[in-house]
Amino acid sequence: MRQAVWQPQALLSGAPPVLRDWLTTAGSLTARLKAHSHAFRVQCLHQRTARCLADEAAAIGLQRPGRVWEREVLLRCDNTAAVFAHTVVPLSATASDWPLFGALGERSLGTTLFGDPLVRRSVLEFARLREGHPLAQRARAALGGESAQPNILYARRCLYRRRRGTLLVTEVFLPSVMELKQVNI
Repeated sequence: MRQAVWQPQALLSGAPPVLRDWLTTAGSLTARLKAHSHAFRVQCLHQRTARCLADEAAAIGLQRPGRVWEREVLLRCDNTAAVFAHTVVPLSATASDWPLFGALGERSLGTTLFGDPLVRRSVLEFARLREGHPLAQRARAALGGESAQPNILYARRCLYRRRRGTLLVTEVFLPSVMELKQVNI
């Protein structure tokens, strides 16, 4: 199955309780990951134009899948990949809509989003991504054999708005996130 069913409630049956807690965190995931590692970093895999997925097109207001700005990163805690993050922004977005997006590099998008008073966040949506889902495949490929992955990965996504621009962030939680212990208080 290449499509995911996104739900506004955590349809997370089968997910371990510790993973459910990570999925439903209301605040900044970046801040929480930093609190659970001695060394947090963003590994930028790429930032380029690409074709969005069908369910992403609807979420960002496109009539059908089309070209978007795409950014994919691994969020690493103590050099272990904990989250694969995938962001899409319509090509129609302007620099005034998302002024820092084009120059993020290895910086955290989450820090930028939560630090900007003009940014409005919609509700979180949740999905189980099966092996054949493109984002599950990309997450596995990004790890390059770094660790074994289960057949189903759990993800959440959220739409952000700033001025007239939209931005959709999908976070795929890797099993290693369940091993993290809070270190920064």
